[in-house]
This record gives sequence, C-alpha cells and structure tokens, in this order.
Amino acid sequence: MSTQIDVQNLTLQFRTDEGLVTAVDNVSFSLDKGEVMGLVGESGSGKSVTAKSLMHLNASNAVYSPESKITLYTDTGPVDVLSLRRPSELKIVRGGAVSMIFQEPMASFAPAMTIGKQMVEQLQLHSDMSKTQARNLSIEMLDRVGISDAGKRIDQYAFELSGGMRQRAMIAMALSTKPKLLIADEPTTALDVTIQAQVIDLMKDLVDEFRMGIIFITHDLGVVAQTADRVNVMYLGQLIEEGPVRDVIRQPKHPYTQGLIAALPKLEDLDAPLTPVPGDIPSPLERPSGCVFHTRCSQIVGDMCSAKAPTERELDEDHKVACHLYSDLQTEAVQ
Repeated sequence: MSTQIDVQNLTLQFRTDEGLVTAVDNVSFSLDKGEVMGLVGESGSGKSVTAKSLMHLNASNAVYSPESKITLYTDTGPVDVLSLRRPSELKIVRGGAVSMIFQEPMASFAPAMTIGKQMVEQLQLHSDMSKTQARNLSIEMLDRVGISDAGKRIDQYAFELSGGMRQRAMIAMALSTKPKLLIADEPTTALDVTIQAQVIDLMKDLVDEFRMGIIFITHDLGVVAQTADRVNVMYLGQLIEEGPVRDVIRQPKHPYTQGLIAALPKLEDLDAPLTPVPGDIPSPLERPSGCVFHTRCSQIVGDMCSAKAPTERELDEDHKVACHLYSDLQTEAVQ
C-alpha cells in the first residue's frame, strides 16, 4: 500500500488567557490508501483536534510547533498541509481530497439553505459537474445512506429532518465528493444500530471501490472492531498505544487501553458490574508530569511513572505502546 497521509511530531497548543494549553503532544502516525484507522479515547483526549489539524480547521489561536509536519499525498503530488494559507489552497483539504463528518450535524448545515442546495454547491465547487448531475448524485448518496424518499428530502432544510436523518445527510454530503481521505468524527453516534450497520457497510464499500483512507474517531470500541484495520489510542493529547485492531482489542498492553475494554458491558455476564477507568482525565491546564496517565493508573512502576515520560516501544509487529511496564528503564533508578 502507498501512504495517503503522514503526520510527524504534531504538537498543537492553544493561546488562552491562562497561557498556552497543550492539546496534542508529539503525535505521529501514517495512513495508507484503502486503510481504516480507528482513533479512540475519552472526551478531551485530543482526537477531534488532531483530526481538524489534518484539514487546517483549528481555531485561529492554535499554535503548531516548528517540528509539526502533515503531508497529504494526492494524484498531483504531496501537499504540505500546515503551509496552506489562502482559501484556494485550502480547498484541497476542505472537501476536495479530504472530507470530514463532524460530530454535530446541525452545526454543519446552513439553516437557510436546503440540504440539496448545499450538496450541489459543494459538488460543483470540487468538480466539473453540471447542476443536474450534481443533484442526481446527491439524491443517490442520500439514498445510499438510508434516507427514504431522497428525491423529496433533498429539498428540505436541516431543521425539518430528525437528528439521525441529519447525521445521515451529513455523511452523504461528505462521501459525495469521493474524497481520498475521509475523517469520520463519531459518525454513528445519533444512529440506531441498523442504520449504523448500513453506514459502516457503505464506508467499507467506498474503501474497496475508491481505495479511500478513513480515520474513524469514536468512543465505541465495538464499532472500531468492525470497521478499522488499525487502532490508535489517545490520552490527554498523546498516542499511548497503536497496532492492528484485533491485537490491540484482544491483547491490550497499556493500562488505559485495558481499562477502556474492561469498561465495556459483557454480554456473557449481564449481571457483572461495569468497571470504569477510575478518576477523570486531567485538565490540559494541569498536565501531570511523567506519564500523563499515572494519576489514574493501577500499575505504577515505582517513582518512574510520575518522574519520566515513557518512550514508545514496539512489542510485536506493528504493535507499539508508550508505558514504563514495557521499558528497559523500569529496572533503573530514577535519577
């Protein structure tokens, strides 16, 4: 496989009245064409901020470190995403080669325009389609994501649709340009299980048909298991475990990943109590020293966890973890 997007040393801070707040801390990963990567973690772990960086969509108070590098590989050559400035340049990562399904569908549609007008306008902006061709493709995509009577719904406004229907319309809009990279931020949250399955199957079909790469952001490890080839686990802006999805879910190495999986309901024992990860994710304003997870971890390695940040270790083929439990340093005294 060839690389679709490559992220190296991504560090992102936001200017606030309290000073610079770190939202993403030295994150690196790559995604191949036709590959689906799951990005999981609790709210506040930096998943959405990382994804928005790939489209240069973070707020104007965002500050990227000089070492941060995001390279998108297109049919016409590599694109240095963070160097893009003008609207004409940004068009390739905002609806062209890259599309995004946002968490909140109501905020993604202009309330005074019909769904169809927005879909047609987007298609004409990024292709040479006529208005009729763009409208027909939009109706086809609305139908493919499970919206009944799509020929009628296309002329309705976002407020006339239910929450689940708005979510499906947003998915249809993102997929209609057939992007090279799709960023799906909690795309199935508002959908019932049957429509979830339909949307997941549609994404898989498009991956096979167009070799589209997908970054799938979710809290639902069950959806990740069905959808992703690889999974990256984030905590407080850092990648702490990454690897093939079956390896990570069946044999999680990091205590945080183990906690996320232990918190899932167990169908074979419905009376078993849920075991959530203890404590709360710290505020970015009060980042812990050493390992950022040590304030909630039950597998502390002496004083090392609070004193020194762990380095990433490759345990098996493509399975990496940043934890002192697997570090050669765990036998050394903290200086």
